[in-house]
Amino acid sequence: MSSKPSEVDASAGRNVPLDDVSYKILTVLRDNGRISIAALADLVGISRASAYSRVEALVRDGVITGFSARVDPARAGLSICALVFVTVHPQSWVPFREKVVAMPDVEYCVITTGEHDAMVLIRATDVGGVHEFATGVIAMLPEVRTVVSVVVLDEVVRKPFVLPTDIPERPETSRLGMTRWTPAAAGRDAMAARG
Repeated sequence: MSSKPSEVDASAGRNVPLDDVSYKILTVLRDNGRISIAALADLVGISRASAYSRVEALVRDGVITGFSARVDPARAGLSICALVFVTVHPQSWVPFREKVVAMPDVEYCVITTGEHDAMVLIRATDVGGVHEFATGVIAMLPEVRTVVSVVVLDEVVRKPFVLPTDIPERPETSRLGMTRWTPAAAGRDAMAARG
C-alpha cells in the first residue's frame, strides 16, 4: 500500500461508484489507517490481492487522498480552538482564498452560506493567540469586511470522514418546517430581466 498520495486529475474522486466492499475497506481504514493489507483483507472478507488492488484503486481514483496520523491538538500544545467567521468583500474571493491557504495556523476553512462567507478553524496555545489571529491577521486582510470569532468550549464529535453507509435511513417528513426561507426582494425578477 502506497503511503504517499498519488497524482490524480481534478475530476478524479467525484462520484466514483463504490460497492459495499469498498465502503467496508474505507470504514476499517478510518479506524486504523496503519492496518496491514492482510488484516484488512481478513476484516473485510476478501483476498489480500483484492484488498491491495482495491486500496490502490481508491487512492488512484482520488477517494483516498492520503494517509496521516491523528493528533490530539491539546496534548500537542494547542489547547484553544476557535471558529472565525469571515465576511469577504465582493469580487475578493481569489486573493482571500490564496491568503488563507498560505496561513499556517488555519486548520480548516470552508466557504459557507448564510450570514458569513467563510468559517476558519484555528488552534492556539491561549486565547491571546486567537485574538492575535482574528484582529491582527485575518481582519487585516483588505479582502475581509467583518470577522466574528467564537472560542470552542468542547469538541463533541470529530470524525476523520463520514461515509454514505454511516447515514441512517430516515422516514420521509416535511423538511420545510426546519428551514428558514428568505423571499427575494420585491421587484428583483424585474431588475434581473432588465440587467
